[in-house]
Amino acid sequence: MPDFEIIERAREEGRLPSTEAGEFLRDEIENLREGRRGGRATKRAIAIGLAKARRSGIGLRPAKRRTASSRTRRRVALKVAAARRVGGPKVARKRAVRRAVARRALVRGAIKRQARSAIARRALASRVRTTARRRAVVKSAVARKAARTRAKAGIKARARVRTRARVRTRARVRARARSR
Repeated sequence: MPDFEIIERAREEGRLPSTEAGEFLRDEIENLREGRRGGRATKRAIAIGLAKARRSGIGLRPAKRRTASSRTRRRVALKVAAARRVGGPKVARKRAVRRAVARRALVRGAIKRQARSAIARRALASRVRTTARRRAVVKSAVARKAARTRAKAGIKARARVRTRARVRTRARVRARARSR
């Protein structure tokens, strides 16, 4: 379970869920930098931070169907359900925690040997740029579609105006022909 201090920092007044989750990401990156946890990939560090945020009850929506696998979405749903559950950990969980504490001493050396490059400023910046680029592509595709539909609407409107003008002209010609 994450620190209550982090939850308190995250739950500041008027923050969106994504901003609240940012506190958990910051904490996860700090853990990696200080060597409390090993991280091979930036994406993994981000995923762990988001999972912690969901476990502590922050209302992050799961990823859309195209952006994440069904397995990932199922895991997210389980994390959200776990955050909603009331009551302490089950007996099996307590046993697992005890074993994890014993295992931690063995793992600590391996963590120290792992690279820190996954959470270097350059790695984080490139991850942010990639995500922003992907988002921009989607947004520009939406904008292009909107422009197309606007153009279609404009073409239809102009066609309607021309049709109306044509009908009026024909009516005038017929009226003149009758008056002669």
